[in-house]
Amino acid sequence: MKITTIELHVIEMPLKDPFLTHLGAVNIREGIIIKITNSDGVSGYGEGVAFSTPWYTEETVKTSLHMLTDFLIPLLQKNPIDHPSQASRLFSSLRRNNMAKAAIETALWDLYAKSHSQPLSKTLEGTRTAVPAGVVVATDSATKALAQIDQYLQEGYQRVKVKINPKQDYSFLSEIRRFFPDLPLMADANSAYTLTDLERIKALDDFNLLMIEQPLASDDILEHSFLQKEIKTPICLDESICSYDDARKAIEFGCCKVINIKVGRVGGLYEAKRIHDYCFEQGVPVWCGGMIEFGISRAHNIALASLPGFSIPGDISSSNRFWEEDIITPEVNVQNGLVAVPTSPGIGFKLNKKRLQEVLQWKETIVF
Repeated sequence: MKITTIELHVIEMPLKDPFLTHLGAVNIREGIIIKITNSDGVSGYGEGVAFSTPWYTEETVKTSLHMLTDFLIPLLQKNPIDHPSQASRLFSSLRRNNMAKAAIETALWDLYAKSHSQPLSKTLEGTRTAVPAGVVVATDSATKALAQIDQYLQEGYQRVKVKINPKQDYSFLSEIRRFFPDLPLMADANSAYTLTDLERIKALDDFNLLMIEQPLASDDILEHSFLQKEIKTPICLDESICSYDDARKAIEFGCCKVINIKVGRVGGLYEAKRIHDYCFEQGVPVWCGGMIEFGISRAHNIALASLPGFSIPGDISSSNRFWEEDIITPEVNVQNGLVAVPTSPGIGFKLNKKRLQEVLQWKETIVF
């Protein structure tokens, strides 16, 4: 993989509708697009999915740029690699900063797959030709939630996730279940609860949820183990799972029955696949989480979700779920509840260069 240049693009786009959680609102999405070109003129693309502020993890767009330009790219310049899996081991000398690592690592995977004229899904040993699509409803209004759910079901989405917190949980879910009694429904708490809310969480067993995602602290594993013993609803861990070892410990301690795998959160596709493989061996279902991402990251998610253990519809919605116009062509499209897995080399989507220029905020090119 003789790299000649790495281009960093910071872009910014407004969401079609605000994305609301108890942690705040996302109205404008900033992100990093990475283009890595080799000596044969082949280019691979990755995406940095950190947010502008550290509300989801400690990383931001600015900290990711710092890590990329001052540490990760120089490491790659000094230590040429032959396979993208080697990047994960190379970057392990630097603690955390998983989203910055994933941004460059995913671009390497796309480059490698294209260089071998192979779809990324096949490079990762995916087996599916299409992946089931789920969608997130993030609003503080039951009326808006019901309208959005109705629209998404008409569009064919196979699973709905709603955001909850102690101020908006039982009554909110009651209203949804009143109109959609058989809907495959899950709730995401984004660490809004503590064990003092045990009875409140237990009450949510009434709604026959697919799972409750990350009810307790973002860095907790052990208290989730206690909670899972007390409730019938399966717990899904998200923010707590930042590595293969986190997933292994969570399963061994009985902290959850489902795991959400996000490429950016765990540091790239190599670690994401390791987590998938372990969970598959243990019979623990996984699904692919979303990060309000642009099309490049969405394309990587489709490739990852083609692996056999992804038995639950992921947050892989159409591009028009968030954007008036995405930065890839063709845009991701959900049809009959499914997203087709591309068969062309790499991620299977092309960069919409015109759209990229329209939303571009900053650019830097590093020559190897």
